[in-house]
Amino acid sequence: MAVVAVKENLSVRDQVSDEEWKTRVDLACAYRLIAHFYVSDLTYNHLSARVPGEDGHILIKPYDIMFEEVTASNLLKYDYDGNPLTTGAPKLKGGGLIIHAGLLKEREDINVVFHTHTQANMGVSSQKWGLLTVNQHAMRFHNRIAYHEFKGFEFNLFMREPLLKDLEGYRVALLRNHGSLVLGETVAETFVMHHFLEFACRGQIAALSAGYENLNFPDEEACQFAAEQVANEGDNLVGGKDWPACLRMADRLYPEYRE
Repeated sequence: MAVVAVKENLSVRDQVSDEEWKTRVDLACAYRLIAHFYVSDLTYNHLSARVPGEDGHILIKPYDIMFEEVTASNLLKYDYDGNPLTTGAPKLKGGGLIIHAGLLKEREDINVVFHTHTQANMGVSSQKWGLLTVNQHAMRFHNRIAYHEFKGFEFNLFMREPLLKDLEGYRVALLRNHGSLVLGETVAETFVMHHFLEFACRGQIAALSAGYENLNFPDEEACQFAAEQVANEGDNLVGGKDWPACLRMADRLYPEYRE
């Protein structure tokens, strides 16, 4: 399949497939709403997605802009090795290369990667017990969350393999003393699961204000049953009914994200 670099003198919309444009719009919406609700860690963190119909290509924001500046057109396209397919884009590096390109290259079961540093997920990732089943949002992740030990910033390629190993078989992870990773098949699914993880972490930190010894824990049977309920409900609990509302909200607040 021939690769055509995005040209600056033509609109991006006119150069990409309908499927890619939809992914660009969804990903830009996710960037804007995560900035609105959860985090604005200057220019850091990324959300990325596989390009539909193009083997080995991903979309990700420019490294030097904030989430609140992302639009469908300014997302950049790269191959798994970090080589730019968008005219004028720099080579992909850091977390974009090590985490995002690495996961999308090796995990055929996913198409989307969210990596964030929020106050809540950094807080819980730094607690020795990890995510606790002390609220209903946390039940979704019971026995379904991975942990990856902090070994430094993701600047070096040798850091990719340990991350891949720790996330094998999982779609949600807390990176110890760092932040979170949420993986999914669609932007909608990944956004909603990120939302529930964020609220689970916020709820845990709030509950711990009373002290660990005062927490109430549902029993193992209840936690497992709740996790299975969510898994069995399917799309309605992983973006099916929430994502259209998210798009409407972004259209009201930040309509330029579709440009």
